[in-house]
Amino acid sequence: MKKLLLITGLLVSLSLWSQERPDPQPAPETAEKFNVGMAGYSFRHFDLDQTLEMMQKCDVKNLCIKDFHLPLNSSEKEIADFHAKLASKGVTGYAVGPIYMRSEKEIDDAFAYAKRVGVKLVVGVPNYELLPYVDKKVKEYDMHYAIHLHGPDIALYPDADDVWNHVKDLDSRIGMCLDVGHDTRNGKDPVEDLKKYHSRVFDIHIKDVTGASKAGYSVEIGRGIIDFPAFVKMLREVGYTGMCSLEHERNMKDPLQGIAESIGYFRGVIATTSGK
Repeated sequence: MKKLLLITGLLVSLSLWSQERPDPQPAPETAEKFNVGMAGYSFRHFDLDQTLEMMQKCDVKNLCIKDFHLPLNSSEKEIADFHAKLASKGVTGYAVGPIYMRSEKEIDDAFAYAKRVGVKLVVGVPNYELLPYVDKKVKEYDMHYAIHLHGPDIALYPDADDVWNHVKDLDSRIGMCLDVGHDTRNGKDPVEDLKKYHSRVFDIHIKDVTGASKAGYSVEIGRGIIDFPAFVKMLREVGYTGMCSLEHERNMKDPLQGIAESIGYFRGVIATTSGK
């Protein structure tokens, strides 16, 4: 009898406890000028349905669209269906890219694609000699263009300094997608680079890395060497209003655990540094 009463009491306590639990709270970034998103490249081994399912599980509502989910030659109907599917899961596509551009035609195609998709930000990687043509298209389409930097892996745009030096005299709508991991791997400090170049930072890819060299590799946020509390504080200091999109590049065929860990850590940093 005592055992039965104990079990009954425990069940009642658990029931009351579950009823008293608060509803899910808003994401920490809700109170910030910047927002949290996902870079589509993180899901290169997954179709759109699987991608949206993982984003829902992590409560992320902003996606930078990659062309393996929405090809550059998509029809108006395919684009409409794509947006409808995102909307059904509470997700918004805020930009397209990164798109590599090695000719004027590829630049034409990318800008026309962005216009059909209905976004105002293109994340691109144009050959250096094509930058004057990018400048022309930015003026024509009234879009922002963020050059994705790549660290020491390829010769084009290794870090924020390089992007800045190539765009500072171009239209002010041409800037960078500051990939904090690749910037770090090229020996730079993404916190200082955000401070210096914030007027031309239109998108941010967040990730962590193991070292400030080519040998450094991508890991879950919080496991590497990047000072994310300092970075978040700098986001506030410079008044950054764009996206901080996780570009998860580890265990990419089974990424959900790493994505959840990284998003959770980043949001924890936002919460614990708020007001400091």
